[in-house]
Amino acid sequence: MTEEDGGVQTKRATGRDSLFLVAQFRLSGEAKTRDVRVRNLSEGGLMIELDRMIAVGTAVTLDLRGIGEITGTVAWGTEGRLGIALDAPIDPKKARKPVGVGRPPAGPFVAKVPR
Repeated sequence: MTEEDGGVQTKRATGRDSLFLVAQFRLSGEAKTRDVRVRNLSEGGLMIELDRMIAVGTAVTLDLRGIGEITGTVAWGTEGRLGIALDAPIDPKKARKPVGVGRPPAGPFVAKVPR
């Protein structure tokens, strides 16, 4: 964002991917997990949708598809959303990779082997 008159410019250090994933979320010290929606993801943080407010600085753990278990702290919160600063960088592209290994499709487009 740039302001014309003040010369103030802010820019994120890293890009972030907008996406829609479901992850397992747990507050530090709790055994109970809950499903949350991950709305954007970068190597240093993410934003989730959550139906309750959690204090800034609270330690959390998330289990993300393709990445695994990650830890961080709540950096900000607003109604229905939390920003999480991660303790260690991740590769956000791994969350977009398919997790299952399927069989190749069979059909008329598969070449026949000559006999």
